[in-house]
Amino acid sequence: MKARRTRDRDRMDQGLITNPKDLERMQHELESLERRISTLEDEELEVMARLEDAQRDLDALTAQVAEADEQLATLATARDAKLAEIDAELTTVVADRDPVAAGLPDDLLALYDKLRAQKGGVGAAELRQRRCTGCQLGIDNAELAVIAAAPDDQVIRCEECSRILVRTPESGL
Repeated sequence: MKARRTRDRDRMDQGLITNPKDLERMQHELESLERRISTLEDEELEVMARLEDAQRDLDALTAQVAEADEQLATLATARDAKLAEIDAELTTVVADRDPVAAGLPDDLLALYDKLRAQKGGVGAAELRQRRCTGCQLGIDNAELAVIAAAPDDQVIRCEECSRILVRTPESGL
């Protein structure tokens, strides 16, 4: 396009075009082409500016993604370490529980396991300071008197949450 414009201008400057109408038409065409080139150059500059802005945004977002990936890797490592710690603790607790559970009557162990499944893993709760530590509710005096009078080997359950109550010296009886 630029070569054609230059060639036509050279022909006009050299006086090779003698027909005034052709000359006028060519001048209008050259002016039109120059305006179009100017418009295209302006659009190109706008596109380049938008491209620079988009590249800047992309670079910032890429940096954010890299930072988030690093945080994710750090958190995954911490999670895995904590999970390994919990698994080790669980193994220890199960190993400690098995000999104790073996010495309990089967019906008591079955009741405990059933309650534990129903109560989010806690089938028994300590009776401490006249409160069930399972549901955190206080036990009224009449119920405390019944619990205090019950033999040590009798299974006592909380009236509110149904968990097995474990009596200790801190029970407040």
